[in-house]
Amino acid sequence: MKKIAFTILLSVLSALLFTAAAQSITNSSYKTIAYIKSDGTIQDASYRTVGHIYDDGKVTDSSYRTIAYIKSDGTVQDRSYRTLGYIKSDGTVQDRSYRTLGYVKSDGTIQDRSYRTIGHAKGIPTKWAALYFFFIDD
Repeated sequence: MKKIAFTILLSVLSALLFTAAAQSITNSSYKTIAYIKSDGTIQDASYRTVGHIYDDGKVTDSSYRTIAYIKSDGTVQDRSYRTLGYIKSDGTVQDRSYRTLGYVKSDGTIQDRSYRTIGHAKGIPTKWAALYFFFIDD
């Protein structure tokens, strides 16, 4: 479930771009891990629908069950509205105890707390790219 949630939420990063073609999300080796279509449909690397993103920040799985909420102030919550962490305007990502998890650079590079590149979301708003940290497999 956590891997599926990660794929869904990482894919959601480009939902607000609303381009004609699907946007791809890649890992640190630039291997595509997911796509997001202009209608908010989220697909895995094999083009199977795994979820949806809505304008209000609600994220659902392929069965339309809510799995998370992304608030306009940068707060990330699970389906029970428990706070998972925070996304600051400078790209710093913190857990619910305000410990730094990592960073999202302005060019879309996603880095861990040691500044190692762990993903790419070029052209994706920082706030959305930061979701990577809340749903990555441990």
